[in-house]
Amino acid sequence: MKETRSQAYFKAVDIALISVFCALWATLNLTLGPLGFAWLMLPIFCDFAVFFTLLLAVWATEKFGAASLVGIIGSIIILLIRASPHIIGFASSAILFDVLMSANHHKLNAKAYNIAIAALVTAASAYFAGVVIGVFFMNKPLDWKTFEWALTFWGGWHLIGGIMSITITLPIIGILEKANVRRIKGA
Repeated sequence: MKETRSQAYFKAVDIALISVFCALWATLNLTLGPLGFAWLMLPIFCDFAVFFTLLLAVWATEKFGAASLVGIIGSIIILLIRASPHIIGFASSAILFDVLMSANHHKLNAKAYNIAIAALVTAASAYFAGVVIGVFFMNKPLDWKTFEWALTFWGGWHLIGGIMSITITLPIIGILEKANVRRIKGA
């Protein structure tokens, strides 16, 4: 009788990477987010913090579930440090981001197809975060006017933050790919 051992989906290096990105998620959200509101009264730095972290996490792990874990655990950390219930909108957008990144099998590299998918997924997820936060977490009455405001104004500003994260993060990933940093992970 042959004994078979099941291998864990997330290896030790994946768990270590997810942990690092959870800490990055929390740190950037607790620093950049408030700066964006203090300077501009807009959420664009919040979205940059979220999707910068998620794009790097997906690139580093290439596994379904990593982005969701980063978003959920990072959000729990933020909720424990500062009661910011709007972060639940970003956690839900991290889950959407993770599901939609399945379109390219969680591969992020310098290929045009992967870049296009990552850009579309990030834009859709950032907009989704803006709508969820705008409708449920902006202390506005739950009516059509609030929904309209969230779909146009607030969702649009979150989309801009998502685009900002794409334009900064994807070139960084391209540089890391050219430097063959993935070799460090052992892939």
